[in-house]
Amino acid sequence: MDDPTLPSPSSSSSSSSQLNQPPETPPRHIERMLNVNHHHRSPSRTIYSDRFIPSRSGSNFGLFDIKSPTNSQSDETSSAYTTLLHAALFGHDSAGVVPPATPDRRGLMNPPNQNIFRFKSETRRSMHSLLPFGFDDDVVTGVHHSPVKTPRKVPRSPYKVLDAPALQDDFYLNLVDWSSNNVLAVGLGNCVYLWNACSSKVTKLCDLGSDDSVCSVGWAQRGTHLAVGTGNGKVQIWDASCCKRVRTMEGHRLRVGALAWSSSMLSSGSRDKTILQRDIRAQEDFVSKLSGHKSEVCGLKWSYDNRELASGGNDNRLFVWNQHSTQPVLKYCEHTAAVKAIAWSPHLHGLLASGGGTADRCIRFWNTTTNSHLSCMDTGSQVCNLVWSKNVNELVSTHGYSQNQIIVWRYPTMSKLATLTGHTYRVLYLAISPDGQTIVTGAGDETLRFWNVFPSPKSQNTGSEIGASCLGRTIIR
Repeated sequence: MDDPTLPSPSSSSSSSSQLNQPPETPPRHIERMLNVNHHHRSPSRTIYSDRFIPSRSGSNFGLFDIKSPTNSQSDETSSAYTTLLHAALFGHDSAGVVPPATPDRRGLMNPPNQNIFRFKSETRRSMHSLLPFGFDDDVVTGVHHSPVKTPRKVPRSPYKVLDAPALQDDFYLNLVDWSSNNVLAVGLGNCVYLWNACSSKVTKLCDLGSDDSVCSVGWAQRGTHLAVGTGNGKVQIWDASCCKRVRTMEGHRLRVGALAWSSSMLSSGSRDKTILQRDIRAQEDFVSKLSGHKSEVCGLKWSYDNRELASGGNDNRLFVWNQHSTQPVLKYCEHTAAVKAIAWSPHLHGLLASGGGTADRCIRFWNTTTNSHLSCMDTGSQVCNLVWSKNVNELVSTHGYSQNQIIVWRYPTMSKLATLTGHTYRVLYLAISPDGQTIVTGAGDETLRFWNVFPSPKSQNTGSEIGASCLGRTIIR
């Protein structure tokens, strides 16, 4: 393409003389092609190209007390710029351009106390970075690179062990519960003991006498009231803050092995196959009786919204009741052994988990909203207890015959995060700390073991009081 600006007639002789000059060497020729500061001057007027490039020949440097650049400085600057531009486009080792002398190149590439043109060998720039717009690699390629998550490590050993003499080895009982005030209640023989997780103080709450025994304990959701189910079929309500019995409620003919609170409503399950609904504000011992199980009721849990009650029995049945029903609204008969392990998910409304005994060994998941069976996991051993983490979508199961293990599962994949061992008898009892990080397990080996299995909630980074306790073995009474 012709240059749009034609030289004046007075410069024609100069131009013709230039045409008769010998051709320039290749390096100089490339330098002139790449050098935007090189100006071909005419004796009469300055020639401008079609690009807007300032002409330093018309600049008045003296007006700003700036020293006018000399030709030698301009040549050095042009040579350095040419070298850097060629290197940026074609690479440092490309042929065709002779780099400046080593001292000058080193001085230009790494000026002192500056980060300009400093390249790191471990950094690779994408070709998209040369585009005139700031595209991201993820946007251009459509690939999103998520950070690699380090698998969470669950400690394989308990950080504390308590001796619990006379802790019964009975699958159908529920003798351990952890209150919202961080106090652990444990039924040992005919007595109930309280262990304060903050101070490690042990308090004897009650003694039922030689003709009775503790079959279940259950804390109210808030406050200091503890329900105690007895072998004689009674339910006692105790105020743990003053170690005083508030009332005794009857109604069952046989032992009460399961308890579950829903605000001021207390549900009790018995070997007499019935479930009694008790309002502790009312004068009556119970306000309704739920019938449906054909054998001992050994598992009871209210949902987190207090609208549904799940019950499991030795008849291999799992029932779901609402607040006002006296007959089960949902019946699940897939288990082939006693259903003691029951847990509602705190993350998804209507998600219920249940575990079967020795002949079943399975954990099953149900959606009570759609009345559907979701999945089944064969654990290989008797499922004694289940509890969900309220901090993450995980759950813990404890087992009896034949491995006596504790398993941490990730839901819904049901992949094992950890398998914890240490108990020498069936792990029949399980409770979770109020902060959701620690579990306590109890077994017929007359020990209580404390495990840190779940992470802290995302909304708070404070550690559990009990988690700060020193490792050791003490006795609970």
